[in-house]
Amino acid sequence: MPDVLLNVRDLVKAYGRRRAVDGVSFHVRRGQTVGLLGPNGAGKSTTVAIIAGLLDADAGEVVLDGRPMGTRHPEARRRIGLVPQDLALYDDLPAQDNLKLFGALYGLKGPALGARCAAVLDLVGLADRARDRPATFSGGMRRRLNIAAALLHEPELLILDEPTVGVDPQSRNAIFDTLESLQRAGTALLYTSHYMEEVERLADHIVIVDHGRVLVDDSPAALYARLPARAALHVELAAPLTGDVAAALTQLPGVAGVQDDGTALDVRLRDGMQAVAVLDWLRDRGQVPVHFATARARLEDVFLDLTGRSLRD
Repeated sequence: MPDVLLNVRDLVKAYGRRRAVDGVSFHVRRGQTVGLLGPNGAGKSTTVAIIAGLLDADAGEVVLDGRPMGTRHPEARRRIGLVPQDLALYDDLPAQDNLKLFGALYGLKGPALGARCAAVLDLVGLADRARDRPATFSGGMRRRLNIAAALLHEPELLILDEPTVGVDPQSRNAIFDTLESLQRAGTALLYTSHYMEEVERLADHIVIVDHGRVLVDDSPAALYARLPARAALHVELAAPLTGDVAAALTQLPGVAGVQDDGTALDVRLRDGMQAVAVLDWLRDRGQVPVHFATARARLEDVFLDLTGRSLRD
């Protein structure tokens, strides 16, 4: 596959008798955004550490553009950028000096280093805070500066490990804006999270891991297609349900399941377009909706269908 940038093959990492990573394989194409999803403790951060060359695997390999990665191949690591879950900043150095320090580690110097510092500060929306110390920044601004540091050397692949932990909504949106700019510029992204809505917004391919193993490796559309119900309809009724209406509703074509609490129904649908037919069917039987809302299936539903538990458990 000539357009594959990163190839992860059969990674294994054990701590004592526990395998944190147990045969993980997937790839990232050039310009692609892959979301690596899983609950806390699923093995995401260990997998990222191995890919980034910070940790050796017990078995398997990581190949970047045909070249092996790992702790013994530091030159290959220069082609990736890593945004770690734990902030890596010097609080008492001005933002631009933090970046100059990190840039020097990548061999940047002189006017080229200054230009890159200015460019990445502008990209993450911190150009006006270049001379301020990170100690004076909000948590979200510190996260954005961390992303800027990972972009100084213009990596082909940017790896982000839970980059929005503890971030306020405004900064989260600023981070997404930055990542979407990188996507448009053709940078490949590997984004790990247990927040499904973030991955749904950014990723064009999704890998879900649990207990150190890959459960699914597919496009969002293909994952949703696995579900018996791809949409949901919540209906609040003017009066309590009568007779066996809820049981009869389960027999309606396109209905995958019904939950009834007396004056409200939660209907799982195989297709969101069937919501209108369900509402009409209820009205025809004297069940008057006073409020209804629809929602499409989510990655949370995919994981629940696969494992029987929540991604955030």
